[in-house]
Amino acid sequence: MTVTRVPVFRSASKLLLAAGLVALAAATQPLPVQAQDAAPAAQAATEPLAIVAKNGRHAFQVEVMRTDAQRAKGLMYRRSMAADHGMLFDFERPAPATMWMKNTYLSLDMVFIRSDGSIARIAADTEPLSTKVISSGEPVLAVLELNAGTAAKLGIRAGDRVEHPMFKR
Repeated sequence: MTVTRVPVFRSASKLLLAAGLVALAAATQPLPVQAQDAAPAAQAATEPLAIVAKNGRHAFQVEVMRTDAQRAKGLMYRRSMAADHGMLFDFERPAPATMWMKNTYLSLDMVFIRSDGSIARIAADTEPLSTKVISSGEPVLAVLELNAGTAAKLGIRAGDRVEHPMFKR
């Protein structure tokens, strides 16, 4: 945020002119980070991903978070996500993973995925804006975030398989 100093004016016309200049300066400043982050996910590049469950194959389009900065931001400040979309966090090598919902307005299902593509665990219906730590419970290569209730609705369970190039390394 830019701070603009406004001099004291003794006439109303000079005060109105100064107020107009301050408003114009504010209008040309970039949006605060939080407002920029609220941009729709539709603008982000996506990749196909499928989950093979006992009842069939379920297709999604996912944003893949490959850098520390991307993983740190995740779905923070987003207000919506399409039903067939998700976010896949690539941790590059298997390790225990922890997640939280700080600054995340959407309730999510977190699908913890082993390096072979099998689902280790699902943390369903996570609490928005919570700082409670959600653990993978074992080493995982990735976490897939879906809208809350998606796993239950589609019958996705631990042991099911995720198909994405990340799991063919």
